[in-house]
Amino acid sequence: MLTSVDTDLIRVLADPLRLRIVTLLAQETLCTTHLVEETGARQTNLSNHMKVLREAGVVETEPCGRYTYYRLKPEVLASLAGQFAELAESARAAAQNKRACP
Repeated sequence: MLTSVDTDLIRVLADPLRLRIVTLLAQETLCTTHLVEETGARQTNLSNHMKVLREAGVVETEPCGRYTYYRLKPEVLASLAGQFAELAESARAAAQNKRACP
């Protein structure tokens, strides 16, 4: 039985810019320059968000000359989706359970 959902990961993904970055990286591997162009974020702001995503294990890096490419780690998102699927299944199974009021 599921006891919790990864709230730290949810907080990481709840930021609109980070969610936009994850959405972009779900489509292709991109370098910092591409991400700045696509999001309109400043380089320093984007770098801070990428650090958070790296530390949370959501993305991995690939150095390529003077550029750094970022790749989404789909297993991390799949794990979170699985946690929500388990929660939904638990809710379905418990739909008829009702605790009596004292």
